[in-house]
Order: sequence, then C-alpha cells, then structure tokens
Amino acid sequence: MSTLSTGVHRRKNLLTGDWVLVSPHRNDRPWKGATESTLTTETSAYQPDCALCAGNARANGEHNPRYLETFVFTNDFSALLGPAVTRVFEGEDALWVSEEVSGECRVVIFSPDHSQSLPRMAEAEIVKVVDTWVSEFKRLKTTFRWVQVFENKGDVMGCSQPHPHGQIWAHDFVPSLVMREDDCQMNYHQCHHSPLLLDYAMRESRSGERTVVENDDWIAVVPYWAAWPFETLLLPKHRIARLDDMSESLQHTLAGALKELTVRYDNLFQCSFPYSMGWHGAPNQLIDTAHWQLHAHFFPPLLRSSTIKKHMVGYEMLAEAQRDLTPEAAASALRDAGSVHYSERG
Repeated sequence: MSTLSTGVHRRKNLLTGDWVLVSPHRNDRPWKGATESTLTTETSAYQPDCALCAGNARANGEHNPRYLETFVFTNDFSALLGPAVTRVFEGEDALWVSEEVSGECRVVIFSPDHSQSLPRMAEAEIVKVVDTWVSEFKRLKTTFRWVQVFENKGDVMGCSQPHPHGQIWAHDFVPSLVMREDDCQMNYHQCHHSPLLLDYAMRESRSGERTVVENDDWIAVVPYWAAWPFETLLLPKHRIARLDDMSESLQHTLAGALKELTVRYDNLFQCSFPYSMGWHGAPNQLIDTAHWQLHAHFFPPLLRSSTIKKHMVGYEMLAEAQRDLTPEAAASALRDAGSVHYSERG
C-alpha cells in the first residue's frame, strides 16, 4: 500500500489551485457526531400539493401544463432579474465595490413522475433531460456570458422541492470559480499544449484506481484532489468545450453514464443520495477555447451513512479543505455499490 494511501499528505486541485489535506488515519476514530434524519424516497407518482407536478398550481398562481416529459419554465422566485445590461460599478470607494448584474433563471423538471429522480429514470428519459440542458444552453448563451446548469438533490442540500428537477441560471458575468478554472486550464495548456482535463481523463482511464463509471465516451472519477468524501468529476473522453458541442450520440452515452453514476450513489447507503451537481464549460464569449474541456462536478454531503453528513467547518473554513477517506477508497466503495438500483433488486 502506498504512503499516500496511509500517510498524511496534501493534494493539489489542478482546476482551482487549491490544496486538500488528506488524513486517512482519522477514519479509525470513534464517531460521536450528529446524524441527520433517515433520507426517504417519495413513492407516489403524483402529489396534489406539489408545485412542480403536472397540472398543479405554482406559488404565483400559474398552473403547470399536463406535461408528459421534461418541462422548463422561468423560476417564480428568480435570483437574477431582467435582460442583460452593461455592468455599472457603484461608486469609486476602494472598500465598497459592487456591480449591477442581471440574468434569467429557469427550472428544469426532469419527469412528470414525482418519485423518479435521475437514478430511477430510464436512459431514454435522461436523454430528454440532457437534450433540454443543451437546447436551453444554446438559447441562453446568445444573450448571457455564463449559463450555469445545475441540480440540488435532497432537502439536506437545501432543495425546497422533492419533485426531480434542476435549474439553469444565466447571467452577464463569468463567476469567480469559473475564472479560476479558466486560468488553471490556460496555464496547463500553455505548458503542455493539450487540455488539462482531457489529459486527466485519459490518465484516470488508464489507471482505473479512482474510476467509478466509464463507457466509450465518458468517465466519472473521484478526482485525485476531491474535497468532499464521495465527490465525483464527470468528463468526456473526447475534445468538447461546451454543452452544445455534444453530438446526439454523445448525449445518449452521457445519459447512460449519468444513470449509472447516480444509481451507484443511491446504492452506497441505500437512500436517495443527495448532492449538488453542475456543468462547467468554456465561457460563452471566449473565442479561443483550446484549453477548455467540458465537465460536471458532483458534490455529495454524506460521509459514513445515509444519516451522517460531512460538514466543512473549523479548519476547512479557516485554512483549507480536509478529508479522512482517501479518493481511492471512496471510488472503490462506489464501484462496489453496483449498477442495479437497490430498490430493483430481488
């Protein structure tokens, strides 16, 4: 067993430049921390009081159509408002700096079935979700500098609606984390003349040590620099800069990878596994995208079971991320969880 598997060490996140402290020996300490309530899965296909179910009224009084597949609407409580505008800095005070922003927020309902999260949906249904992501991205990128496709799953992640859905926020600025990823990928490309994440995907594919799911076009790994216990990074194995660069066949294989990855998450602790996930690609107005590679981050909060959550507190908030479970051990646990959903097993 390597020293990195057993000894205390740090790992560098090549996408952000951040470091992660890894302390494997801490897994042996007795657990006396708080636990969350057991995570349950909705079993009814329709809920009369759900604002996202087909035909039901939302908070603003509008009624959803009786949709039969993926459905998109403008968020009734959008975090961003109005059309794109020229940014205006407020004042010249060096200590009080702000700027005016605008944007559009969309809600993507994955399925009319209230009980069907991504791991419970058929691949053909997930293809509809992927196609919706792409079509919405393609429309919004003509107006806004950044389009963030994401999903918060589970009330432990602050999700206010249990009906399976994600969101798309588009705005006229490129967010801070994306700018850091842009810088790191650009620096790598200038040194190695190839995309960082394409090289990384190929290296992980050859190793297999941190691989969770892989098909001909996609690979999901617990990244070498993962901060969250069961964090994963989903990557194409071909040169793709943005969501709308995907061919139809790549959208289909992506649906397969998404289903298998999320099934393994659910199987790990036999619960509807919570997470926040989202897509990063080249900013919309960037002309030279040679250094960029499309990718999706999955950040789940669970640590030891369906009722024990990882908290980023203390040292993590004041210094840098720290983890006890190595990425290699986390990937092994997810692989061993199996690709058949626990609810469908005999």
